[in-house]
Amino acid sequence: MGEASAEMTLEREEEDEISPIEQVRLTVTTTDDPSLPVWTFRMWFLGVLSCAAMSFLNQFFAYRTEPLVITQISVQVASLPAGHFLAAVLPKKKFRLGGSEYSLNPGPFNMKEHVLITIFANAGYAFGSGTPYAVGIVNIIKAFYRRKISFIASWLIIITTQVLGYGWAGLLRKYVVEPAHMWWPSTLVQVSVFRALHEKDDRRLSRAKFFVIALVCSFSYYVLPGYLFSTLTTISWVCWAHPKSITAQQLGSGLNGLGLGAFPLDWAAIAAFMFSPLIYPFFAIMNIFVGYVVIVYLAIPIAYWGFDLYGAKKFPIFSSDLFTADGQPYNITAIVNGQFELDETAYAQQGPIHLSMFFALTYGFGFATIASTITHVALFYGREIWQRSRASIRSKPDMHTRLMKNYADIPQWWFYALMAATVAISLFLCIVLKHEVQLPWWGIFLACALAFLFTLPISIITATTNQTPGLNIITEYIMGYILPGKPIANVCFKVYGYMSMSQAVSFLADFKLGHYMKIPPRSMFLVQFIGTVIAGTINLGVAWWLLDSIENICNKAALPKGSPWTCPGDRVFFDASVIWGLVGPKRIFGPLGAYPALNWFFLGGALGPVLVWLLHKAFPSQTWIPLINLPVLLGATAYMPAATALNYNAWVAVGTVFNFFVFRYRKSWWQRYNYVLSAGLDAGVAFMGVLLYFSLSMENNSFNWWGTDGEHCDFAVCPTAKGVIAKGCPVL
Repeated sequence: MGEASAEMTLEREEEDEISPIEQVRLTVTTTDDPSLPVWTFRMWFLGVLSCAAMSFLNQFFAYRTEPLVITQISVQVASLPAGHFLAAVLPKKKFRLGGSEYSLNPGPFNMKEHVLITIFANAGYAFGSGTPYAVGIVNIIKAFYRRKISFIASWLIIITTQVLGYGWAGLLRKYVVEPAHMWWPSTLVQVSVFRALHEKDDRRLSRAKFFVIALVCSFSYYVLPGYLFSTLTTISWVCWAHPKSITAQQLGSGLNGLGLGAFPLDWAAIAAFMFSPLIYPFFAIMNIFVGYVVIVYLAIPIAYWGFDLYGAKKFPIFSSDLFTADGQPYNITAIVNGQFELDETAYAQQGPIHLSMFFALTYGFGFATIASTITHVALFYGREIWQRSRASIRSKPDMHTRLMKNYADIPQWWFYALMAATVAISLFLCIVLKHEVQLPWWGIFLACALAFLFTLPISIITATTNQTPGLNIITEYIMGYILPGKPIANVCFKVYGYMSMSQAVSFLADFKLGHYMKIPPRSMFLVQFIGTVIAGTINLGVAWWLLDSIENICNKAALPKGSPWTCPGDRVFFDASVIWGLVGPKRIFGPLGAYPALNWFFLGGALGPVLVWLLHKAFPSQTWIPLINLPVLLGATAYMPAATALNYNAWVAVGTVFNFFVFRYRKSWWQRYNYVLSAGLDAGVAFMGVLLYFSLSMENNSFNWWGTDGEHCDFAVCPTAKGVIAKGCPVL
């Protein structure tokens, strides 16, 4: 027994030398070749081209009813043959420049070039988005409020909010990139695909072949849900069984209800909003599933049907729209005066704003999420953070951290200088162009303070669970109380506070990918920065073009039937600007509003992790207790709306199959093919989606029959209170 125990201890120590995380040991190689060239013409040419193409496509598709996000996976696939082509045709002759020799073609196209091209293309996009968050400000001003903003002010908002996060990322790299336990699950998909595409594999079914098979199957199949049989995306059979029942359709609708039994046969719907479920660790999936069930199938039905809380039955059960007290759509433009501020007289005439039951509770659970984030990280990671902040106490580096010591690190002053310049430009924006952005100069410093406070705990949660709680609610709440009646000031404060944090987390994830792939850190920094500026500029250009060229864009009521330009994400962004900025939280969640009780969620969220931590201390042998991650659990429905129950049902089911059953019982298959399958499915959908749009949709070649006529749950959006009249709904 003693010898066996010693062998097990030695084996565990050897594993920890590589990485203490099993998924990392199974996915990331422990070798490196520092001689591979990375600053090549091929990398710069393909990187800039990919960045421009991805920015254009993602911004173009962002306004559609079902947004299509072109992910990094698509760039990985497309840039590989392009890189090999350039390596075959470019001249190999060397030339001298500045005392050094260079070549347009320094050898075979290598994996490190490929990694930098992919990071270049994705620079500037935080988790959960394919476009800069700040473009939403331009969209709501021009499309929803029907006001004006200059191009230069728009560009400065987008670029500064995207770049500000670099400063926070630079300060926190040693806490969330170097430690082996900060493993960033989403980066393992990229590592797996790069290895599959570049490494030789002598098995009959290599990872590269499997990837091609998955891509071709996904590409071929998507013509059904993407064009010929779109109802496959929204199979809500309860509605089909009860075509005249409002309550049955509220329960069964996957798009506008609770999604009971609803499911899609469409990878785009499964991976929408939260991305591929194959990349999430199982404990994170279970936390999301439990939170989703508690909120959607317990809290909402009890509040809506059981207590009719806040007069919930006057409104749809699931909606992000705003309503009057009698259940009618709220006329927002009527309460905005000529100074782009709240017209209090007009607001008093219409009365307080009311929310659907789901939308109201979503905000409550959002309050709980942000409070639980602080206490969860303090209790479960506080000691580790404190230890790493003391220079005399350092955790033992794993194999990957030791290999990265071969490369020159990024000087800290690069981050400080960039952060200082960004803050200075932001202050210029708020002082000189204040009439366009409404945000006072002190708002920049307050936003930076909030972002710095939350970036570390949220980075830790993302690095261990692949979930990123947002700061959007807390930033909206604070500025809404300080400066009510100014909607653009509120959203500007939100993007400076929330987006700088979110961008920092995204940059840190890229640094971790570079850490695993052994990319020189300085190359990573420059590619990220240049790519961010290029992407933000193109995003704004495309947004400006579409907003000026498509009549009634984002106005669902005025658009032709079936028009795809309904802007669902921007609708939520606009409603938030009304709730938190124009009207202000005091008139909704404060003493003048209908929902002040929701503020108790802050206290509940703060106390929740304390209970979990006490249980862990009382029962240390129960290893499942510390896996209860309340920020993830309470924030499970943070993507809803615009995400729906349909997306969550399928996401949880598929994630459980692959990251519990396959991981446990077919581990060798999971190791070789799980992440490759995820990449192949994503790439196939993206390529076919682009092909369908430019070949058919642009020419208005529609295909109309029962299978393309939506979800068939028309009554799911109806209220159930007696006497409330809603368009297209029966009067009860």
